[in-house]
Amino acid sequence: MDVPAHRRGPSRRARLTLTLSATVVLVAAVVLVATGTSGHPSGTAARVAAPVPSTTTTTSPFRHVPPGPPSDQRKLSLATTIGGPISPKSVDASDTGLVFAQNMMYRHSMTVYNSAGSLVTTIPDTVDLAKLGVAGGATVQGAPVEAAFTPDARYVYVSNYSMYGPGQGPEGSDTCTPSSAAAAGDTPSYVYRVDVGTLTVDQVVQVGLVPKYVAVTPDGRYVLVTDWCSWDLRIIDAARGRVVATLPMNGSYPRGIAVSPDSSTAYVAVMGSDDVEKVDLRTLTVAGSFVVGENPRHLVMDPAGAYLYASLNAPGEVVKVDLADDTVVGSVHTGEDCRSLAVSTDGRSLFVVNYSSDTITKLRASDLSVLQTIPTGVHPIGITFDATTGDVWVAVYTGQILVFADR
Repeated sequence: MDVPAHRRGPSRRARLTLTLSATVVLVAAVVLVATGTSGHPSGTAARVAAPVPSTTTTTSPFRHVPPGPPSDQRKLSLATTIGGPISPKSVDASDTGLVFAQNMMYRHSMTVYNSAGSLVTTIPDTVDLAKLGVAGGATVQGAPVEAAFTPDARYVYVSNYSMYGPGQGPEGSDTCTPSSAAAAGDTPSYVYRVDVGTLTVDQVVQVGLVPKYVAVTPDGRYVLVTDWCSWDLRIIDAARGRVVATLPMNGSYPRGIAVSPDSSTAYVAVMGSDDVEKVDLRTLTVAGSFVVGENPRHLVMDPAGAYLYASLNAPGEVVKVDLADDTVVGSVHTGEDCRSLAVSTDGRSLFVVNYSSDTITKLRASDLSVLQTIPTGVHPIGITFDATTGDVWVAVYTGQILVFADR
């Protein structure tokens, strides 16, 4: 559940079993109520290959700002509740009219919706590795965690917590070190590439142990993956479909990733520490780190690339970092165990889910003032802003997706 060892409670399956039966009743009752530099020396080397430097600035043409007033002058209200055979860990909008939900090992699927909230299709996480180019591969299942679209929305990359089937080790654990995971027999997992036109998995790339977050650089060149139990960042060359660098992180449990608009720098939240790591994507080296606060989980960046926002899981805070000098310039408490963040395409609003408070919070990005706090039901965990409509989608881990209109 993305919780470092000292904070781990009951198993993921036990928690979902205990809460699933109460979710529908609870949601019906409540939803209508309305950081300093330290760490690596500059130039820590990648273990594989060095690329040709690139400084091209490319942003998706689909990341438009919905018409109407600025987002921080709008209010969220529940528009749609989506149920069915789902246990969504995350939701991600393509900004072309589709939203993907990743349902982990509990459903072994990705569910795809249109922006109106209707189910388009369910994509099983079962793949034939041999047919996808893995020598000696068998038919296996995954456990979809997070997703990230390419800038042109032609593809979406999906991380898998563990793999299941012939040749695959036991399910990974949220409490792990690289050596303990290897000793337990855990095997490397895969990132899937889904063709958005056909909504089928057309490529797999092997990464590390228990990959969690995945991001695509704005220029579309690289796919970045954090491995929870390998304690590293894998960098995939999207054109070649293979890992070209593996960068050890200075701490345990790397998770969230944000990338500068010019694709030159990636930021990685190391959840078992107080730090965010900086990665130079021109040289594929770790360039340093800076302190943001305890237990950083998720990162988003404002559209201009001037500020980074981080959710701090343990203290339940969101912090704002000025990237001119990598210092924290603001913080606010939003709820217990705040998890994923989303930012509006005009950069004026932030949205955060508070996992143990069962709420979402809308913040004004300029000063982190709380604009709204809204009940969601049991364990909201994922969130995305759909630029097609301006709606905010919330993944409730115990079996629902809530769509909030922001008007």
